[in-house]
Amino acid sequence: MKRAVIQAVFTGRPKSISDDRGTWTSSIIRDRAEGPVPVSLRGLAGDKVAQPYHGGPGAAICVHLADHYAFWNVRYDMNLQAGVVGENITLGDITEDQICVGDRVRLGTAVVQVSGPRVPCANLARRIGRPDWVKLTILENRTGFYLRVLEPGAVQAGDSWILEERVNDAGSIPAINRCMYLEFDPEFARAMLEMTGLEAWWKEQARQKIEDGAGHWTSTMKDPQKILP
Repeated sequence: MKRAVIQAVFTGRPKSISDDRGTWTSSIIRDRAEGPVPVSLRGLAGDKVAQPYHGGPGAAICVHLADHYAFWNVRYDMNLQAGVVGENITLGDITEDQICVGDRVRLGTAVVQVSGPRVPCANLARRIGRPDWVKLTILENRTGFYLRVLEPGAVQAGDSWILEERVNDAGSIPAINRCMYLEFDPEFARAMLEMTGLEAWWKEQARQKIEDGAGHWTSTMKDPQKILP
């Protein structure tokens, strides 16, 4: 396996964005960083989210994969470029099934931990220009993920993604998404409650889904009959 590498780093602050639906405010349009970017416990220097329900220590850095972009561009005849889904880091030479929650990773000179999948939202769909984008992301199980920062440092394009410790062999990002959105597995959901490093919000969602699988909000986020070509 090739070494996973940081292909690009992006930072940004809330911007006013105008489209055919009007003007809205988001940090989804981030700028590519040249050179090292300081990493603190809050995330990347110069980066700030617009919505209060985004960010926080458990979602300090957002990661998307070059593998996802290649998939979307071939499978759906799109022309998406790194950074367009608003990530902080575009990660290459790795697939999401090789990423597990709780993974302790050296990222440049910082140390980070994978905290859970990214939840796709309406702003992503608006940015991409596809009303079906949230359901596509869920159906294809290609969400990206978040990191918490354990040790500050700096990161830049070209740095390696170096796995230092894995504590949840079964807790890959696609496995969590599959259980929560696509094929609910109560046994796996109960295992999520014990996964070291998984963000508390995700553990609460797993607990709620164990109690009411059909009524949980994640059960409404896919409808293959409406979105498959």
